[in-house]
Amino acid sequence: MLGVQKRGPTYKCEATTLEGFIQQLAVGYVARRYFFYVSGRVPKRLTPQEHDARLLDKYGVAISKWSRYRRTKRTGPGGRPLANVQYIRYRDFWVLLSTAGYHRFFQEHVQLAPGGLATIRQYQDVRQTPVVFGGYTIGHNGKASVRLSRRAYRELKEQFLQVACLHRTTDRLEQEFRRSPFESYGGVTRQMFALLKAVNKARKTAGLSPVPRSCVRVKRKAVKPFEPVSIRLAA
Repeated sequence: MLGVQKRGPTYKCEATTLEGFIQQLAVGYVARRYFFYVSGRVPKRLTPQEHDARLLDKYGVAISKWSRYRRTKRTGPGGRPLANVQYIRYRDFWVLLSTAGYHRFFQEHVQLAPGGLATIRQYQDVRQTPVVFGGYTIGHNGKASVRLSRRAYRELKEQFLQVACLHRTTDRLEQEFRRSPFESYGGVTRQMFALLKAVNKARKTAGLSPVPRSCVRVKRKAVKPFEPVSIRLAA
């Protein structure tokens, strides 16, 4: 199931590829100021579709673009604007996001601190704590940011340095850089150039020719996040 039918339009929430999930999360939501989030894995007692339906219904996610716009013009308690929420899932990993303002999302994700005199926030702010999934981190620092996670970057660097000086020619290394499984977001591209610099430093020490910068992919191909994979393969 790629969407959940509610009153009005079908709300698409199931990304069919990791690339689509990261793109929709970063470009579709975080870049549009959906900064606050909770995330998790679908409980084994539920199917992913059952979990989708529960959250969409509980938080009133499946509304039209026009309804979201109207909410931004209304105010809740204390004069705060009403917030909007979005939900996305890839396989069993899901993220529920909200803009700033008044919404059940914030009421549900706080708990009383010991003593009952204060509350503890259970949701995260992507500007402070990026979403980490699939080897990526998705954050916001003035604009949406997608980078390799620390673990993914460390492992990739180790792999490249292990083979940096195995071949006198650069053909094999150029292929490895071009075949990198990570999409060429700005942050990822800068990290790939940093890896290339480390590889060329090792090759220079060994008296070998440098790997050209042209092997690092700098253009990202946009995808349709919710398009069935069968349709994409047939195109």
